[in-house]
Amino acid sequence: MAVETKKMANSMAAAGDFGERMKAWPERIKSFYSDVRTEMRKVTAPSWKEVRATTAVVVITVAIFGIYFYVIDAVITKAVSALYASFK
Repeated sequence: MAVETKKMANSMAAAGDFGERMKAWPERIKSFYSDVRTEMRKVTAPSWKEVRATTAVVVITVAIFGIYFYVIDAVITKAVSALYASFK
């Protein structure tokens, strides 16, 4: 009986917490949007020079990785072909 009473008390307390959270929801939303607005004022767009520089870095990096993976793929392909040929 005492266990059931504790369970009921806990569920009532949780329901009260839920009600409090629901009442605080509009204020939390307003605070969130206020924080977003404050942070967005700190954001600056990159200059055209910065965009070109970072684009060049990305293109060069992708090319280097493409060449690297092409070479690795060719080496592995030759190794596997040689392995298959040795078992024939």
